[in-house]
Order: sequence, then C-alpha cells, then structure tokens
Amino acid sequence: MGNTKAPLLEHATRDLARFGASLQYADIPPDAVERMKLSILDSIGCCLYGATLPWTRKVAALAERERSHPAASFIGMGTKASASLAVLVNSTSGHAFELDDIHKESIIHAGSIATPVALALAEERGGAPGKDIITAMIAGYEIGHRVGAAATMSLFFRGFHPQGTSGAFVAAATAARALDLDAEQFQHALGIVGSQGGGLMAAQEGAMVKRFHSGRAAQSGIYSALLARDGFTGIPDVLEAPYGGYLSTHSDEPNPSRLTEGLGTAWETLQVGYKPHASVTSIHTALDGLVAIMREEKLAAEDIAKLETGLSPMTHVHCAWEYKAQGVTAAQMNLYYGLAVIALDGVAFTEQYQESRLRDPKIFDFITRIRAYVDPEIEGMGAACRHAARIKVTTRDERVFEKFLLDRRGSPENPMSREDLEYKFRHVVAPCVDKARAQKIIDVVAQLEILGSTRDLIALVAEPVGQTA
Repeated sequence: MGNTKAPLLEHATRDLARFGASLQYADIPPDAVERMKLSILDSIGCCLYGATLPWTRKVAALAERERSHPAASFIGMGTKASASLAVLVNSTSGHAFELDDIHKESIIHAGSIATPVALALAEERGGAPGKDIITAMIAGYEIGHRVGAAATMSLFFRGFHPQGTSGAFVAAATAARALDLDAEQFQHALGIVGSQGGGLMAAQEGAMVKRFHSGRAAQSGIYSALLARDGFTGIPDVLEAPYGGYLSTHSDEPNPSRLTEGLGTAWETLQVGYKPHASVTSIHTALDGLVAIMREEKLAAEDIAKLETGLSPMTHVHCAWEYKAQGVTAAQMNLYYGLAVIALDGVAFTEQYQESRLRDPKIFDFITRIRAYVDPEIEGMGAACRHAARIKVTTRDERVFEKFLLDRRGSPENPMSREDLEYKFRHVVAPCVDKARAQKIIDVVAQLEILGSTRDLIALVAEPVGQTA
C-alpha cells in the first residue's frame, strides 16, 4: 500500500544518522559530558540493584540457557553472554525498580538502555576508552530523545510505552556510534530498529514485563546496528514516512520539527533529570509537596484528615487509578500508594516498594483520605508542565496547608547535585554492594573521560552482587 502524502519532515532520518555517525567527543560541550557521567553512575546503580530482583533473574536465566558466545558481562552477576543477550538482561535490570534517569518531554529513561549497550560493546572490544563510551551514549541520548519528543505524549495516550518504543532508537544510535558505523549504515540501523520498538502501557498495572520493554529495546538496538554493519537494510525514512513510518503510526499529533531542530547546538542530554524516589517520575512533584508540608508543619500521617492532589491530565491518567496491590510495578506507578508511604515513612525508596509492604493496612487506610483530580491551571499550562502538582493538606484539627510545585526535585529545573547523585548511588546499592566497591565505581566514573580503557570499570560492575532480602 502506498501513500501520496508528503513526509512529515523530509530527510529527518538521514540527518539524524549523519549527526550520529559524525559525532566526536570534541563536539560535546563540557556540561553535557558531566551530565552524561552522572547518568552513567546513576544507571550503574540501577543495574546493580536491579540485578538482585526476581524479574531480572528470570530474564538472566533465560539468557544463560542460550549458551551464547561469552563476550559481555551481566552486570552484578559474574556471568557473560553475547552483547545482545547481555543488554537484554542489563537493560531490564536498569529499568527494574523505577530509579533510572528521565527525559521529561520524550518520557524515556535513556540511561538504563544506553549504559548497558555502550558497556557491552566496549567489553566486546576489550575495553574501549572512556571518551568513546560518552560519545556513543550522547549519540543515543540526542537521537532517541528527539524521536520521543517528536512522537509527543500522543504516543503514550495511545497506550504505547515510550521506553520500549522510542527507547529502541536510543539503543540503535548508541550501538551504531559505538560500532563506528558510517552515515548510511547508521541510517539503516535507525530504519531497522524503528520496526522493532514495542511495549504497552497496561504493563504498569502489575506486570513484570514493563521492565523487559527496556531490555528488548536495548537488544533490538544492538541487533539493528550489527545487521546494518553487515549490509542489512532498514526503512530509510523510518521516522518521517507518511504511511507506516514511526511518527505517523505511533502518534496522532506528532511534532516532527523536534527531530532536528537545534541538532548539535541544543543538547537533549542536558534535559535529563534523576529520581530521588523509587517510583514513576510523574508523581514526584506531588511526593515532594507532601514531604515539604509535613516537614514544615511537623505533621505525622495520623494528623492528616484529607489530602487533595491536583495534577496534569497525563499524570492523572498515568498514575491516579485505584490501588489494588497488584504487585511492585503497580505500586511504583500509583499516585495513591506513593503519597501513602511518604505520609507514613517520610520517604518512597527501595524499602517502601517491597512485596511485604504492598498490602499494609496502614497504607490502604491512608489512601482513603486522598483525592486526586485534574487541575485546570496545570492543564492550561500545557505538556511542558505535566509534572506540576498542587497539594492541599487538611488536618484533623481543621488546619489547611497548600503547596504548588512546578518542578520536581531531580529535574533539570530543580537539579540534584553530583553529591546528591553519589548519595543516591550509595543508598541504592547498599543492600548488595560493599562500601569500598561502591566508592571505587564512583571514583572511576568521575574520571571516565580520561580513561584509556574501561576494562577496570566493567570488571567492577560485573562482579556478582549480594542478594537483597
């Protein structure tokens, strides 16, 4: 079937491929390099903790049964397989506990995809220089985030999971640059992976498969780059094709100009933020608001009679559905659960999302006091403000406290410092990695751009972790 409509943006796939293939470390501004090093550290922490979790272990057992060529390590497991199987495991691990970095506009957690891809291909080469790791990952971040932004929130509202769909382009671009593909091969890698991305958002309501979307995106990216290197062809205009292209198929309201505007001058890498809470990013501003009110007014959970939360339409659809203790994934995606554990514990981190906690009667009791609604003011502010939240607390003695927060802690607008990210890393890996090893990883990543080889870093992260309770 053909289509006579004009492409959404002529030559966009070609232009992105040319950018990715020609990108050099010297082209990257220093602040983007520093941001990428934070993402790498954050992502390694996510992978190490994720390696202890049952859904990751199931994927690892499947990969081990394949008995492939041992070229790349399973992070935190002391096992090797082919690069494609290693990233299947490691990117599942990186997205295994809702701790990975986030680019708000594209709704992609690129670190849990790009870091495993870059490390696996570096290990396969015997340990690539640190600058090569950074360059490959920034190619993935710049291209993948632009694809997700061009698809707009329409992709999400149609029920697709951006991590598995648009995230596949992060993986293909990272792999293509790591393998030093030329512009034509790079274009075919994008053209191949565009047919591979997948993932449905219903997974958020209680399925392990949400984590697997990340692993499959990473694996598809490696397969696509390897096939393109060998002359296998993909859809050359995969992004802009008017019929059956990525944007025309996945989005009712694409913004194709986002694919290439500011390419090479406006760095999407600098729009990446980090997670202080172990939950879906969309609810973090609401959690921050409740933390602030409770600390400032010295309130305990039992003091709160009513909690009202105004949200964007996207966050309301994404997170404000009835909590039914469907599993860890569902708890991490659910606004009511997150607010309840903040009220009860003051934090929403790894301990708050253990299976043993999901049916706590105190949580269900507090949830009955919460009302969530679409806030007209936030809705009117548009997609750029979709993480904004209005929190109103009414106490049992009828005092009322209110907070309106536009930006969550950890966002580019309200950033976490390097010290904050190192603190998070230590606490994420504390249940499974000793302090000395954790500090070595921090120190090596801090010097990544001057390392002639990443062999030592790979050895540090590949070493088996202890098991969490």
